Amino acid sequence: MAECWNTDTGDAVYRSRDAVKNLRIKVRIQRVTSTAAISQHLQHQVLAQKGREGIELETLTSHGQTGDNEEEVVVGWQEKLFSQYEVELFQNEAACQTPLDRQYHTEIRALNKAKGRRNQRIFTCTDHDRYTNCLPLHQLQQNDLVSTTKSRPTFLAERMASVRHRRQERRTMDSSIPTSRIINWDPTEEFVKSSRVVNNAMQTMHIMGDLGPPGKLGQKENECLLATIKTDGNGTIIAKPDFNKGREPYRIVTEGEKREVWRLTLENVSTVMKPEERDREQNMYRDLYGRHKEYLNSLVGQDFEMPPVGILRYLLHGEIVSAKGFEYDNLYINFFMELPNNWSSLSFQPLSGVTHTCRTKSLGKENVAFFGYPFSFEAFYMSEKESEDLIPQWPVIYFKVLSLDSWQRYRTEGYGYLPFPAMPGKHSVTCHTWRPVQTGTVSALRRFFIGGSAELEDSSYVRIPGTFKGERLSRFGFCTETTGSVTFSLHCIQQARAFVDAAHLKKRRQKAVDQLGGFSQQGTVGTILEAYQRAHKRLQEARESLPRDVLNSSAQLQMESSA
Repeated sequence: MAECWNTDTGDAVYRSRDAVKNLRIKVRIQRVTSTAAISQHLQHQVLAQKGREGIELETLTSHGQTGDNEEEVVVGWQEKLFSQYEVELFQNEAACQTPLDRQYHTEIRALNKAKGRRNQRIFTCTDHDRYTNCLPLHQLQQNDLVSTTKSRPTFLAERMASVRHRRQERRTMDSSIPTSRIINWDPTEEFVKSSRVVNNAMQTMHIMGDLGPPGKLGQKENECLLATIKTDGNGTIIAKPDFNKGREPYRIVTEGEKREVWRLTLENVSTVMKPEERDREQNMYRDLYGRHKEYLNSLVGQDFEMPPVGILRYLLHGEIVSAKGFEYDNLYINFFMELPNNWSSLSFQPLSGVTHTCRTKSLGKENVAFFGYPFSFEAFYMSEKESEDLIPQWPVIYFKVLSLDSWQRYRTEGYGYLPFPAMPGKHSVTCHTWRPVQTGTVSALRRFFIGGSAELEDSSYVRIPGTFKGERLSRFGFCTETTGSVTFSLHCIQQARAFVDAAHLKKRRQKAVDQLGGFSQQGTVGTILEAYQRAHKRLQEARESLPRDVLNSSAQLQMESSA
């Protein structure tokens, strides 16, 4: 009588777009070590022998116990099936304390007046039952008799099992403020294990079984957990154990002296949606999503805020991601934006900022400070006919990296700059920095002991300063030292009316300055110059390919005509 059993009793996660109320589960349990099974096995052996076909084993066969050894029930989602213990308990109206108990009392009376219950051993505990809400983990482990090779729960399962029960204990009866400490400044390992968990709103349903001997149903010690179904509001369904799907049944071994063995089979018997119903539902969802999209479009509108003609709007949403390679710890960054000619910004927008102080973290061989500091700038460019610049100058972000010690003394760690990207989109830029140094050991000692170091009066000196009007900028004799680097993450948006006009005309232009319409003539001038250079080059190639005598004769004709 050796059988194969299914030992995979872990959780199975399903995702469904259908409503969970349409879930139907067929649960079947069968006793395999009862006296009826033994007598049936012996009878098959005796009947197989020759000459003894007429022997009857009536003394070993138990009459009318087929329903006690086997039961099959189809259970719906959150469908309440009463156990024998609950029937006997809720029949007495005096034992009903809560409105749910009185509702069960009414339903049991209605069942008694009708044909009675359709279940004997299999029953359910819904999400509203006090057994589902307050059943601790150790009791679930004791009642879960399904055989498994991994019977020990995981660490996460131990923490998650008592979340709902712990919340009920913390709730006060008079809705007053609890007297216990709200913040635990010195948490113990046990407190961390039991408290720091993620609690998602889940609806739970337990499928239970009364595996007591025939005629002795209704005893709590004979009840065991067969399956658990959980779901959230997003279509996720968790079944433990999984549906059999044609595989071997699960094995249940009861406790006690007899230790009887039961078979457990779980099947998903939910009604499959018909093709026409599926198409109708998809059309309904498509219509619903279309109306919702139209509603959102009506809120946003079609008329976006557009800059005036000839003005380029530049939006920069950036983030100072990290800084590494600097000498000291506790770094912070001071930055500001410089606007070149023909650029402007809003009057209320700040053009500078400073980050928080960040400690470094060892990452490989580097000490990295992760800032994650966001910033935003908005600027406007207006081209002019009188402008002689073929390419506009983009705004520049100048920044200075400083360190702070425990005595609130700061040191300059490096200077750098970041020009606005010329192309819109996402950019990740790493800027290297340097700092000025003074020769000799006195400046190094001053920097180490009392803080402070050589600084730039104008931070734009790391690049070509905006106030410089000469042709060449000399830094001869200026001593610097290369320090670390700062990483930026930038998201750039460029907006102009010329972009919309170019999209309608299906034109593709490479530079934003070429799309600013009548206020800019650089694109037309550049096109004319390129065409002239190509024509001049073709003329030179044609002259080189002509024979020498033709060139000499043409030269003589030119001399005679001039004479």
